[in-house]
Amino acid sequence: MKNEALKHALRAAGLTNLDVATRLSVDPKTVERWVAGRRPHPQTRSAIADLLDVDVQVLWPILAHPPGTGHDGGDIQAVYPHRWAVPREHWLQHFRAARSQIDILVYSGLFLVEDAGLLLEIEDAADRGTNVRLLFGDPDAKSVRQRGMDEGTGDAVAERIRNALVLVRPMLDLPRIHVRLHDSTLYASLFRSDDRLMVNPHIFGIAGSIAPVMQVRHDHDGLFETYHSSFEKIWHESHDLGCLEGKQRKS
Repeated sequence: MKNEALKHALRAAGLTNLDVATRLSVDPKTVERWVAGRRPHPQTRSAIADLLDVDVQVLWPILAHPPGTGHDGGDIQAVYPHRWAVPREHWLQHFRAARSQIDILVYSGLFLVEDAGLLLEIEDAADRGTNVRLLFGDPDAKSVRQRGMDEGTGDAVAERIRNALVLVRPMLDLPRIHVRLHDSTLYASLFRSDDRLMVNPHIFGIAGSIAPVMQVRHDHDGLFETYHSSFEKIWHESHDLGCLEGKQRKS
Protein backbone atom coordinates (compact mmCIF):
# COMPACT_ATOMS: atom_id res chain seq x y z
CA MET A 1 0.00 0.00 0.00
CA LYS A 2 1.36 3.37 -1.03
CA ASN A 3 2.42 5.80 1.71
CA GLU A 4 0.21 8.72 0.71
CA ALA A 5 1.37 10.79 3.70
CA LEU A 6 5.01 10.56 2.58
CA LYS A 7 4.02 11.30 -1.01
CA HIS A 8 2.12 14.45 0.05
CA ALA A 9 4.95 15.57 2.35
CA LEU A 10 7.52 15.25 -0.44
CA ARG A 11 5.33 17.30 -2.74
CA ALA A 12 4.76 19.93 -0.05
CA ALA A 13 8.50 20.20 0.55
CA GLY A 14 9.21 20.45 -3.18
CA LEU A 15 11.54 17.45 -3.07
CA THR A 16 11.86 14.57 -5.52
CA ASN A 17 12.83 10.99 -4.72
CA LEU A 18 16.29 11.78 -6.08
CA ASP A 19 16.60 14.80 -3.78
CA VAL A 20 15.82 12.65 -0.75
CA ALA A 21 18.16 9.89 -1.90
CA THR A 22 20.99 12.42 -2.30
CA ARG A 23 20.39 14.03 1.11
CA LEU A 24 20.21 10.68 2.94
CA SER A 25 22.89 8.94 0.87
CA VAL A 26 20.67 6.08 -0.27
CA ASP A 27 19.71 4.63 -3.62
CA PRO A 28 16.78 6.44 -5.35
CA LYS A 29 15.04 3.06 -5.70
CA THR A 30 15.05 2.81 -1.91
CA VAL A 31 13.12 6.07 -1.69
CA GLU A 32 10.69 4.75 -4.30
CA ARG A 33 10.11 1.70 -2.11
CA TRP A 34 9.41 3.94 0.91
CA VAL A 35 6.78 5.85 -1.06
CA ALA A 36 5.36 2.55 -2.27
CA GLY A 37 4.82 1.52 1.35
CA ARG A 38 8.00 -0.11 2.65
CA ARG A 39 8.79 1.06 6.19
CA PRO A 40 12.34 2.38 6.80
CA HIS A 41 14.32 1.65 9.95
CA PRO A 42 13.48 3.92 12.95
CA GLN A 43 16.64 6.03 12.58
CA THR A 44 15.93 6.52 8.89
CA ARG A 45 12.30 7.44 9.60
CA SER A 46 13.50 10.19 11.93
CA ALA A 47 15.94 11.46 9.32
CA ILE A 48 13.21 11.59 6.68
CA ALA A 49 10.86 13.43 9.04
CA ASP A 50 13.58 15.97 9.88
CA LEU A 51 14.33 16.48 6.20
CA LEU A 52 10.66 17.11 5.40
CA ASP A 53 10.14 19.15 8.60
CA VAL A 54 7.15 17.05 9.75
CA ASP A 55 6.50 14.80 12.72
CA VAL A 56 7.40 11.16 12.13
CA GLN A 57 3.84 10.18 13.17
CA VAL A 58 2.48 12.20 10.24
CA LEU A 59 4.43 10.01 7.84
CA TRP A 60 3.89 6.71 9.68
CA PRO A 61 0.89 7.37 11.97
CA ILE A 62 0.00 3.73 12.48
CA LEU A 63 3.28 3.32 14.35
CA ALA A 64 1.73 5.08 17.34
CA HIS A 65 -0.22 2.00 18.44
CA PRO A 66 -0.48 -0.57 15.65
CA PRO A 67 -3.62 -2.74 15.76
CA GLY A 68 -3.12 -6.17 17.25
CA THR A 69 0.00 -5.30 19.27
CA GLY A 70 -1.75 -5.67 22.60
CA HIS A 71 -1.53 -1.96 23.41
CA ASP A 72 -3.51 -1.39 26.58
CA GLY A 73 -4.41 2.26 26.22
CA GLY A 74 -8.14 1.94 26.73
CA ASP A 75 -10.52 2.78 23.94
CA ILE A 76 -8.15 4.86 21.77
CA GLN A 77 -5.85 2.61 19.75
CA ALA A 78 -4.29 5.13 17.37
CA VAL A 79 -4.53 8.78 16.35
CA TYR A 80 -3.87 9.99 12.82
CA PRO A 81 -3.12 13.72 12.36
CA HIS A 82 -5.24 13.89 9.19
CA ARG A 83 -7.85 11.69 7.56
CA TRP A 84 -5.77 11.57 4.39
CA ALA A 85 -2.94 10.08 6.47
CA VAL A 86 -4.95 6.92 7.18
CA PRO A 87 -3.59 4.31 4.75
CA ARG A 88 -6.18 3.02 2.29
CA GLU A 89 -5.29 -0.53 3.28
CA HIS A 90 -6.32 0.28 6.84
CA TRP A 91 -9.79 1.34 5.65
CA LEU A 92 -10.02 -1.86 3.63
CA GLN A 93 -9.03 -4.00 6.61
CA HIS A 94 -11.40 -2.07 8.86
CA PHE A 95 -14.49 -3.00 6.82
CA ARG A 96 -13.15 -6.40 5.76
CA ALA A 97 -13.07 -7.47 9.41
CA ALA A 98 -16.79 -6.75 9.98
CA ARG A 99 -18.96 -9.75 10.80
CA SER A 100 -22.09 -8.30 12.41
CA GLN A 101 -22.37 -4.50 12.00
CA ILE A 102 -21.10 -1.65 9.82
CA ASP A 103 -22.36 1.85 10.64
CA ILE A 104 -21.25 4.95 8.72
CA LEU A 105 -22.30 8.49 9.65
CA VAL A 106 -21.12 11.31 7.37
CA TYR A 107 -22.28 14.34 5.47
CA SER A 108 -21.03 13.02 2.12
CA GLY A 109 -18.25 10.50 2.77
CA LEU A 110 -17.24 11.07 -0.82
CA PHE A 111 -13.65 9.93 -0.20
CA LEU A 112 -15.08 6.53 0.72
CA VAL A 113 -17.87 6.04 -1.82
CA GLU A 114 -15.64 7.15 -4.72
CA ASP A 115 -13.38 4.21 -3.90
CA ALA A 116 -14.91 1.19 -5.64
CA GLY A 117 -12.69 -1.13 -3.62
CA LEU A 118 -13.99 0.17 -0.30
CA LEU A 119 -17.60 -0.07 -1.46
CA LEU A 120 -16.94 -3.64 -2.57
CA GLU A 121 -15.64 -4.51 0.91
CA ILE A 122 -18.87 -3.17 2.41
CA GLU A 123 -20.98 -5.10 -0.10
CA ASP A 124 -18.99 -8.26 0.60
CA ALA A 125 -19.57 -7.78 4.32
CA ALA A 126 -23.32 -7.54 3.68
CA ASP A 127 -23.14 -10.74 1.63
CA ARG A 128 -21.54 -12.43 4.66
CA GLY A 129 -24.52 -11.42 6.79
CA THR A 130 -23.25 -8.11 8.18
CA ASN A 131 -25.91 -5.46 8.78
CA VAL A 132 -24.93 -2.17 7.09
CA ARG A 133 -26.37 1.25 7.95
CA LEU A 134 -25.28 4.30 5.95
CA LEU A 135 -26.25 7.80 7.10
CA PHE A 136 -25.67 10.72 4.72
CA GLY A 137 -26.57 14.35 5.20
CA ASP A 138 -29.73 15.61 3.54
CA PRO A 139 -28.32 17.96 0.86
CA ASP A 140 -31.25 20.33 1.41
CA ALA A 141 -30.81 20.49 5.19
CA LYS A 142 -29.90 23.69 7.01
CA SER A 143 -27.06 21.87 8.79
CA VAL A 144 -25.48 20.98 5.44
CA ARG A 145 -25.66 24.59 4.25
CA GLN A 146 -24.08 25.67 7.54
CA ARG A 147 -21.28 23.14 7.19
CA GLY A 148 -20.52 24.54 3.74
CA MET A 149 -20.35 28.03 5.22
CA ASP A 150 -18.11 26.81 8.05
CA GLU A 151 -15.72 25.19 5.57
CA GLY A 152 -15.86 28.23 3.30
CA THR A 153 -16.96 26.06 0.38
CA GLY A 154 -20.53 27.31 -0.11
CA ASP A 155 -22.75 24.69 -1.78
CA ALA A 156 -19.90 22.23 -2.28
CA VAL A 157 -20.92 20.04 0.67
CA ALA A 158 -24.46 19.60 -0.69
CA GLU A 159 -23.10 18.79 -4.15
CA ARG A 160 -20.69 16.23 -2.69
CA ILE A 161 -23.61 14.57 -0.93
CA ARG A 162 -25.62 14.38 -4.16
CA ASN A 163 -22.62 12.84 -5.92
CA ALA A 164 -22.19 10.34 -3.09
CA LEU A 165 -25.86 9.31 -3.25
CA VAL A 166 -25.55 8.59 -6.96
CA LEU A 167 -22.60 6.29 -6.24
CA VAL A 168 -24.33 4.35 -3.44
CA ARG A 169 -27.67 4.03 -5.23
CA PRO A 170 -26.85 0.57 -6.66
CA MET A 171 -26.40 -0.65 -3.08
CA LEU A 172 -30.04 0.08 -2.24
CA ASP A 173 -31.17 -3.16 -3.86
CA LEU A 174 -28.81 -5.28 -1.77
CA PRO A 175 -30.13 -7.06 1.33
CA ARG A 176 -28.89 -5.89 4.74
CA ILE A 177 -27.78 -2.48 3.38
CA HIS A 178 -29.87 0.45 4.59
CA VAL A 179 -29.37 4.08 3.54
CA ARG A 180 -30.91 7.10 5.26
CA LEU A 181 -30.53 10.87 5.28
CA HIS A 182 -30.13 13.06 8.35
CA ASP A 183 -30.36 16.77 9.03
CA SER A 184 -28.25 16.72 12.21
CA THR A 185 -25.33 18.98 12.96
CA LEU A 186 -22.40 16.59 12.95
CA TYR A 187 -19.45 17.05 15.27
CA ALA A 188 -17.74 13.92 13.95
CA SER A 189 -18.01 11.43 11.10
CA LEU A 190 -18.17 7.83 12.33
CA PHE A 191 -17.09 4.59 10.66
CA ARG A 192 -17.94 1.53 12.73
CA SER A 193 -16.94 -2.06 12.01
CA ASP A 194 -18.21 -4.32 14.82
CA ASP A 195 -16.33 -3.26 17.98
CA ARG A 196 -13.92 -0.95 16.14
CA LEU A 197 -14.64 2.66 15.29
CA MET A 198 -12.89 5.32 13.23
CA VAL A 199 -13.81 8.83 14.43
CA ASN A 200 -13.14 11.86 12.20
CA PRO A 201 -13.88 15.00 14.30
CA HIS A 202 -15.24 18.07 12.53
CA ILE A 203 -13.25 21.25 13.08
CA PHE A 204 -14.56 24.71 12.26
CA GLY A 205 -13.11 26.05 9.03
CA ILE A 206 -11.26 22.79 8.30
CA ALA A 207 -12.22 20.16 5.72
CA GLY A 208 -12.73 16.63 7.00
CA SER A 209 -9.73 15.33 5.07
CA ILE A 210 -7.45 17.64 7.08
CA ALA A 211 -9.01 16.88 10.47
CA PRO A 212 -7.61 14.05 12.63
CA VAL A 213 -8.92 10.51 12.96
CA MET A 214 -9.06 8.40 16.11
CA GLN A 215 -9.15 4.62 16.00
CA VAL A 216 -11.37 3.49 18.87
CA ARG A 217 -12.24 0.01 20.11
CA HIS A 218 -15.00 -1.17 22.43
CA ASP A 219 -13.24 -1.22 25.79
CA HIS A 220 -13.63 -0.16 29.39
CA ASP A 221 -13.38 3.62 28.99
CA GLY A 222 -16.81 4.10 27.42
CA LEU A 223 -15.69 6.22 24.45
CA PHE A 224 -17.02 3.71 21.93
CA GLU A 225 -20.42 3.68 23.65
CA THR A 226 -20.57 7.49 23.65
CA TYR A 227 -20.17 7.70 19.88
CA HIS A 228 -22.36 4.65 19.29
CA SER A 229 -25.25 6.18 21.22
CA SER A 230 -24.90 9.35 19.12
CA PHE A 231 -25.16 7.30 15.93
CA GLU A 232 -28.28 5.50 17.21
CA LYS A 233 -30.00 8.77 18.07
CA ILE A 234 -29.31 10.24 14.63
CA TRP A 235 -30.36 7.00 12.92
CA HIS A 236 -33.75 6.98 14.65
CA GLU A 237 -34.33 10.64 13.78
CA SER A 238 -33.26 10.24 10.14
CA HIS A 239 -35.49 9.65 7.12
CA ASP A 240 -35.41 7.24 4.23
CA LEU A 241 -33.57 8.18 1.05
CA GLY A 242 -36.88 7.92 -0.82
CA CYS A 243 -38.10 11.08 0.91
CA LEU A 244 -35.45 13.12 -0.91
CA GLU A 245 -36.34 11.52 -4.22
CA GLY A 246 -39.99 12.40 -3.67
CA LYS A 247 -39.09 16.06 -3.03
CA GLN A 248 -36.98 16.15 -6.19
CA ARG A 249 -39.81 14.75 -8.33
CA LYS A 250 -42.25 17.36 -7.00
CA SER A 251 -39.84 20.16 -7.75
